Amino acid sequence: MTQTARLVITPVRGFRQLSTFIRLPRRLYAGSAGYVPPLDMEQRNLLDPAKSAFYHHGEAQYFLAWRNGRAVGRISAQIDNLVRDAAPETELTPQTGFFGALDAESPEVVAPLLEAAAEWLRAKGMNSMLGPWTLNSNGEYGTMIEGQQAAPMVMIPWHPPFLSEAIEAAGLTKEMDVLSYQMEMGPHAENAHIVPKGLSLGEGRLGALSVRPMDAKNIERDGEILRTLYNDTWRETWGFVPYTEDDMSGMIHEIKPILKSEHFVLVEQDGEPAGVALVVPNVFDVSGDLGGAPSPLGWAKLGLRLLRHDFHSARVILLGVGKSLSGTALGALLPALLISELMKRGHSLPYRKIELGWVLETNTPMRRLIERIVPEPTKKHRVFRRSL
Repeated sequence: MTQTARLVITPVRGFRQLSTFIRLPRRLYAGSAGYVPPLDMEQRNLLDPAKSAFYHHGEAQYFLAWRNGRAVGRISAQIDNLVRDAAPETELTPQTGFFGALDAESPEVVAPLLEAAAEWLRAKGMNSMLGPWTLNSNGEYGTMIEGQQAAPMVMIPWHPPFLSEAIEAAGLTKEMDVLSYQMEMGPHAENAHIVPKGLSLGEGRLGALSVRPMDAKNIERDGEILRTLYNDTWRETWGFVPYTEDDMSGMIHEIKPILKSEHFVLVEQDGEPAGVALVVPNVFDVSGDLGGAPSPLGWAKLGLRLLRHDFHSARVILLGVGKSLSGTALGALLPALLISELMKRGHSLPYRKIELGWVLETNTPMRRLIERIVPEPTKKHRVFRRSL
């Protein structure tokens, strides 16, 4: 247990404290401009050891900060066993530990929470601490440093401006920024110039490539294709942690009720998967006014909205290109073709905006591609590092 003045940091024990941990951000940030609480149910799927796929390959300890018997902050400390298999290029060594789920009522709460996470990781043999991500880089990622007033998006964490400043004041240094871009969709969207004129999937010079949506009867098979191509594409990228079969199965189970076949774009070359992208509807569109724990009437409203698919925005959460195309002209073009194909779906889907998130600031090719349409990112999140 770590104690500073009247502030006490304790490890989370039992169902009741875990519930406090899950619900805390919506109490801390209630009334903050730009903040919309996620559903507690969604957060429990992310954090509860009994539900989260992370615990199949990692371990974590949650901490709460208390002042006068009242929770005023939280943090997670975790070790991901998948990191031991990560390529050296990811800069995630086997002794890299992580923190996440960092939220605080005020700046002075942050340093003691970070120290509690560092102590736990140090005791586990870790020599550096990276974060925040919850619970790894395939979950909620980074501390928001820009975009607090932008529309909320699924799986994109919100933080008050003081949080990143307090993290730096505690001695952590910037490791990487990740960027999110919001694009207009629909028949009038200005996105035609994302690919060279005359190039379209399945036509002309690209006639050898076929494109298809998700096969609802074989969603698990398509999920495995998506997982394989995603892992192939990003394996040597900074911060990469592979998607496991359990991770993909859990994600599909969670989003299946709101998934349409058009959300999935698979490009095949000679019958073999070449590129893939997945977009998911923005749950905040239908839950944002209901709070984190809707009333019975709120749940009924949510069910009706889901049934009607009352979404107006969505997010690209996974995009991948086959390893066999790495370094080729087609491999370089496929991300643009995949994004262009998703944008065309604006004719059949109700979305007015689509967000591409967590683009590494160092990923110059992808940034140049996206910034042809959106010159500046809508949101920016920062990952920090500390030596232990």
